[in-house]
Amino acid sequence: MSTAHLFPLTDQHIELISRTLADRRRYRILVQISASPDALPCAELLKAHPVSAATVSHHTKELERAGLITTLREGKYASFRMQRDVLRAYAQQLMQFC
Repeated sequence: MSTAHLFPLTDQHIELISRTLADRRRYRILVQISASPDALPCAELLKAHPVSAATVSHHTKELERAGLITTLREGKYASFRMQRDVLRAYAQQLMQFC
């Protein structure tokens, strides 16, 4: 994987992503979204996580706020897509400590 095209993240963005991923449920939701080759419908998240729709909505909003996913809306339905470039940039900056 070439890292030349990755963009630097601010310290505040690194901290936001770290706090977001520290939550076990958000991490699991991100793993599920990342495993989907296409945008993952919200209904699939609700099936996999035994919590209310409001809780899933809260967690996906936090993931979106951190820039890790984007939300695609079609009427009243939502689906989610991973922002792999943001996660790669985050991982690249963490690798500086190794």
